[in-house]
Amino acid sequence: MERLQKIIASAGITSRRKAEKLIEDGKVQVNGETVTELGKKADAAKDTILVDGVPLQKESPVYYVLYKPSGVISSAKDEAGRKTVVDYIDTDKRVYPVGRLDYDTSGIIILTNDGEFANTLMHPKYQVEKAYLAKVEGIPSRQLIKKLQNGIVIDDQKTAPAFAKVRKTDQRKGTSLVELVIHEGRNRQVRKMFDAIGHPVIKLRRERYGILDTKGLNAGEYRELKPHEVKKLRDSAVT
Repeated sequence: MERLQKIIASAGITSRRKAEKLIEDGKVQVNGETVTELGKKADAAKDTILVDGVPLQKESPVYYVLYKPSGVISSAKDEAGRKTVVDYIDTDKRVYPVGRLDYDTSGIIILTNDGEFANTLMHPKYQVEKAYLAKVEGIPSRQLIKKLQNGIVIDDQKTAPAFAKVRKTDQRKGTSLVELVIHEGRNRQVRKMFDAIGHPVIKLRRERYGILDTKGLNAGEYRELKPHEVKKLRDSAVT
C-alpha cells in the first residue's frame, strides 16, 4: 500500500505535488469512490484508480534534458497556444518539466514521467544545485555580491546562502556577467535577487542542474539521460 499521490506520480501522470492537487480537487477515484484526502493509501496492483476518469496505467520511466530557448513555456501545455518545452521532445510518453524556467530565461531543463524523481529534484530540502549565468546592468560591488552569497530578502523571505561571483565586466557597456548557484526554486528568484541589489537582469541562462549541463546541446536540442546520470542525480540529493 502506498500513498495515492505517490502512485499517481509514479505512473507518469504528473509530479507528486500536482497529484496532490488533483486529489484535493476531487479528480481521483479509487474503486469507484472519489478521494479528496491526501493521506489515502491504495494498492496500485489491485485497486482501480481513475484520474480525470482515465484508468491509471504505469509507464516505463523516461528522462530527457533539453536546452530550453528563451520565449518558450516551461509547461506540458499552454492555454494560449504558445510553444512549450514538451513540444521539443519526440516521445509518446506523457512527460512534463521538472520545475520551471521563466519564459524569457534559456538553459537546461529536465523532462520526465517519473514523479518521484521529479519531486526529489524540485524539493528544496534535497538541495540540488542550479547554476545560472546572468548578464546584469552595472557592475555589482563586492559588498553586494556578498549579500547574494549570504542570503537576501525577496518577497518578505530571506534566500538561502548561495554561490555568487562576477565572471566578466564590460566597463564600456556598463554590464556584468555574474554566476549564481542556488538550490531553491522560488518564482523568478534569480531575477528578484539581482533586482534586490539594484542590478537588474538583462539576459539569463541556466547552465547547470545538479550534474547536468548544456554542453553538446544548442538551444532547442535535447537528449535522453544515460542511466548513470539518472543515478547520480538521485544520489546527489541530500536526504
